[in-house]
Order: sequence, then C-alpha cells, then structure tokens
Amino acid sequence: MITFDEALKIVTSGDVKPETELVGFKSSLNRILAEDVRSDMDMPPFHKSAVDGYACRREDIDAIMEVVEMIPAGKAPGKTIGKNQCAKIMTGAPMPEGADTVIMVEDVEELEKNKIRYLKEKVKDNICYRGEDIRESEVVLKKGTLIQPQHIAVMATAGCVQPLVYRKVRVGLISTGDELVEPEIKPDISQIRNSNAYQLIAQIERMGALGIYYGIALDTEASTREKIVASFRENDIILLTGGVSMGDFDYVPAVLKDLGVEILFKSIAVQPGRPTVFGKKENKFVFGLPGNPVSSFVQFELLVKPLIYKLSGYAYATMKFKLPMAKEYTRKKSTRLSWIPVKINENSAVEPLEYHGSAHINALTIADGLVAVPIGETCLKQGELVDVRQI
Repeated sequence: MITFDEALKIVTSGDVKPETELVGFKSSLNRILAEDVRSDMDMPPFHKSAVDGYACRREDIDAIMEVVEMIPAGKAPGKTIGKNQCAKIMTGAPMPEGADTVIMVEDVEELEKNKIRYLKEKVKDNICYRGEDIRESEVVLKKGTLIQPQHIAVMATAGCVQPLVYRKVRVGLISTGDELVEPEIKPDISQIRNSNAYQLIAQIERMGALGIYYGIALDTEASTREKIVASFRENDIILLTGGVSMGDFDYVPAVLKDLGVEILFKSIAVQPGRPTVFGKKENKFVFGLPGNPVSSFVQFELLVKPLIYKLSGYAYATMKFKLPMAKEYTRKKSTRLSWIPVKINENSAVEPLEYHGSAHINALTIADGLVAVPIGETCLKQGELVDVRQI
C-alpha cells in the first residue's frame, strides 16, 4: 500500500495541455476560462447619478434652484446646468453637463414654480464616475477561472459573449458485477441495485465534466474488456467501480494490464477505499474504484476530482474549514488514514455521524464534510481543531 499523499501526487503529476473551444457565455456555467476576459468599454460608461435626486452645481446648494428638466434612466440629458439651476434625475441616469453633485430627493423641499431648496449644509457628490468600476481593456476575469453565476454577469457587462474555455473532460463510467441490477429493477436474492453509477455521474456533472455511462460489465474477462475498450475510445478518464480487489472474479487490474495500461498503484492506506487502482495509457487515465458506494464517493472526491480539474485547466484547491470537535471520536485500528462523515452543528462544532462502514451511503445524505483521522491516531478529542473537507 502507498499513502494517500503519495497517491494524490501520482494522480496529479505530469503536464497536460487541455483543448479549448468557444462557447456562448449563457451556457458557460462551470466551464474553465482558457484566456483572460477584457472589458470592451468603461463601466460605468458615463458619469451617472447614484441616487434619486437633483443634479446641480455644488456651489449653488445654499441657493433656491430652478428645475430645468427631468432625466430618467436611459435618457440623455437635454440641457446644461447653469447658475442656480438643477435637473431632477433618477438613479442610473447620465449626469447633465455643468452639474457636479446630486442632492438626494429626501433632503429637498419642493417650492412653487419648479423651484427647490436643499435642507442640509453638507452633501456628497452621489455620482458614479465613468470607468470607476472597470476601464476599457482591463482584465475582468482571469484565465483559469471556474465560471460561476457572478462571472457570467461580468462577461455580460464586458461584452464577452463567446468566452474561450477548456473543452469538457469526458469521463466514461463502467460498473462491474453480476450482482448488480439497474435501479428500475427490483433485486432478487443475491442482487443489489446499482447506485454507484448514478452517484458518480452526478459527481462528474456537478463539476462541469461530461459523464458517459457504459452500463454493467458482467463478471467475465470478456465483458470487462469489451466495455473498457469502448470507453477508452471516447473518453479522457475511465472510471470502473467494483472488480478491483482480490476476489476470483475481480478482472479489472488484469484486463487493464493486458490492454497496455501502466498500473501506477492498486492499494492505498485509506479507509474507505483501500483497493483503489490507478493507471495511465498515453494520454488516457483509468481509475478502478471500490464497489461500496461510500468508498467510490470518497475516492472520487479525494483523487478523481483533482485530476478532472487538472485536465480542465483549473487550479483546484480543496475547500477546508478548521473547526473544533463537538465530542470525542475513537477508532480501534490506526494503520490507515480514515475519513469519517461529519455534520457541523449550530455552535460551529464538528459532530461525527453514525457510520456503519463503506456500504452505508445514507450517512452521507446529511454530512457537511469529511474529517481525516491520521495514520497512527485512534482518537480525535473533544475541542480538538480538525480540518473539515467540504463535500
């Protein structure tokens, strides 16, 4: 067995050159920018009022001022503001020439014959100045950005309607095992529903990658080989669940080796997920994940996700929070790095969830994250600060 840190280093080492493509910005959510985005104009594009009020000259605020026009948002001013004059103006409307201040409407007394008087002694300018947010040609989003809704708003503002992004990583998924049936089938004795495939497809798609399901491979070398060969032709990464341990019908490692895949590791000192296989053939990568659903979920988060992001052109950093343990957690064996599901309580403390092992996927449905128990340690004490890995 190798350590988790060694496994992660192996998975994420090496240079890759992701391919790029142009996409519509409205459909770019969760894609990775392949070049900087620059604005095609100043923002704001003109001096505009930050409030509803009256645009005037600061030197006239102690005088009675004549209202010469009203300027709604979206309309250009028609007049120049002169001595003791002002224009009623709406938030976002362009400032009229001659005005250098906007007095707020609630601070004004309206007099007869389109006259107003400012009721206070001091005033802010209440103007959003041209280019104060963004300058023309300024970089507004950097290469490598994982596009989220706020980034789409920035692209719309900057006029970037077809950003250059990295191509979606294609991930082929194969389940293995005669005991598996698809979810729509009620299992007979000795059968179980295939949950791993749909869990992993959801994890893949949540990242913005493309997951392609190839169905269930029977516990024969021929069936396993057929589906692996088909998946190799069409994908960047191949995920297999089950068939990677030491059983008489676990054909995955042997088939991969026979197909020319270099097996870089096949056992990790982690719990859950010890019998995890990783290999490479040219520019294709293969994971053999354990068949139990918690094991496959956790190993995807720990090892597969960083590789998908690397192939996507994204510098991925794991989201962690350092929080205290709400109560003590103990385990009997300490020969492997153990990942336990936890929930964060109302006091921002970490509570280990009831967890029966790698088949207990229900434990993850209310989990906020995972906490690692290092090799050699059997206890996390109450009040001890731990890193909570978000899932």
